[in-house]
Amino acid sequence: MKPTLFLLTIVFFVFSACQNQTKKTNALNETKPNIIYILADDLGYGDLSFQGQTKFQTPHIDQLAKEGMTFTQHYSGSTVCSPSRSVLLTGQHTGHTPIRGNKRDVFGNWPIPAESLTVAEILKENGYVTGAFGKWGLGCPGSEGDPNNQGFDEFFGYNDQTLAHNYYPAFLNHNQDTVLLEDNAGTGEGTYAPIPIHNQAIKFMEDNKNKPFFMYYPSVIPHAELFAPEKYMEKYRGNFLPEKSYDGHDEGSPRYKIGGYGSQSESHAAFAAMVDLLDVQVGEIVAKVKELGIENNTIIMFSSDNGPHLEGGADPDYFDSNGIYKGYKRDLYEGGIHAPMIIWWPGKVKAESTSDHISAFWDVLPTITNLIGAPTSDNIDGISFLPSLLGEKEQPQHEYLYWEFHEKRGRLAIRQGDWKLIRYDVFVPENTTTELYNLIDDPGEENNIAGENPEITAKLLKLLESARTDSDVFTFGK
Repeated sequence: MKPTLFLLTIVFFVFSACQNQTKKTNALNETKPNIIYILADDLGYGDLSFQGQTKFQTPHIDQLAKEGMTFTQHYSGSTVCSPSRSVLLTGQHTGHTPIRGNKRDVFGNWPIPAESLTVAEILKENGYVTGAFGKWGLGCPGSEGDPNNQGFDEFFGYNDQTLAHNYYPAFLNHNQDTVLLEDNAGTGEGTYAPIPIHNQAIKFMEDNKNKPFFMYYPSVIPHAELFAPEKYMEKYRGNFLPEKSYDGHDEGSPRYKIGGYGSQSESHAAFAAMVDLLDVQVGEIVAKVKELGIENNTIIMFSSDNGPHLEGGADPDYFDSNGIYKGYKRDLYEGGIHAPMIIWWPGKVKAESTSDHISAFWDVLPTITNLIGAPTSDNIDGISFLPSLLGEKEQPQHEYLYWEFHEKRGRLAIRQGDWKLIRYDVFVPENTTTELYNLIDDPGEENNIAGENPEITAKLLKLLESARTDSDVFTFGK
């Protein structure tokens, strides 16, 4: 063979091998889409303009919904922070998930145990780079609940959710390092933590654009306290009068604090400004996905950990934050747990579509394992909603959804089909209430019809007894 022909042959085979490897890599990535899960903190169902908010607008989140699918019957894992996150990551509802309340040990938030299998661990085992950016609340640095010990390659944000009460904290955590936040030119305003957290998340996307990645983005916005950067405050100042300040705190309250909520005299403006910033950050995440050219292989999910809060001068009634629903954070009425849910997946999920499939946080893990073709543990409560996403008819349904809440003298709720049963004051038997609602006829839970439907009530009460297992740590009224 002539030297020139020989060289051409070698080049051809090398080029073909590279092309085949590229095809294999592309095929692999097609089966492993990038997954971004954005979790707002205490954002009400009615706090988004596409779902009825009229006092301010959320154009970027609205656009996400317009380009994707909205789930109208989706529920958070709990009605407060830590258990809701535990449910999301483990696929187990609050009757089984290891963290069932906002309990603390001497070091910080009670740690999710090492034996728990999280969605991040599953994705990491299946070739994903994993990162979490925002509020963790499931174990202090170095504990078994540390995000680095629960499947996340990188974490940046508030490790302890008590620190996350403050938007101008003295420090944040980056994996095992403490990152001190400096005062801005002596203004006393400090560093607004959601901004460096967001910047680190954007960097994670840039660094891993050529790999399948999972980015968990549990924003602290709009959790109490109510503060926003001045550029966002300027947009809303004076628009929502009269303002509502929080008793016990004044406008000059210190911003560098270890715990407790700070407030101010412009809490209405601050709330709108905070949701505005969250909306902008969601828009920047979507824009970065498109800029990196990975939009056709990236799925974005957006939801909230529970209903709107009442702390720090927050005024959900003024903003109609819970929409048509009754109740707030810490309630098991719809206003406390009925969550917004958007899924964006260009080319896979039909734009401007909705689903009335009844789903909850514990369904996210099996949906993701279904999505990447990984086995799903039997030790979960979730059901994949991937068929609904893809417009398929054969969508499995839940037998029931279950919640338990360990504060406020004990609260329980269960939903089966259109029926929902709620019990309050469970730890005080002589005061325990039993309420039954048909959510199709009465989504606002205004008319208790337990007495008119004794058989349904008895059936759901029996289900409540069997829906949970005891926890040695999170004892329920014992």
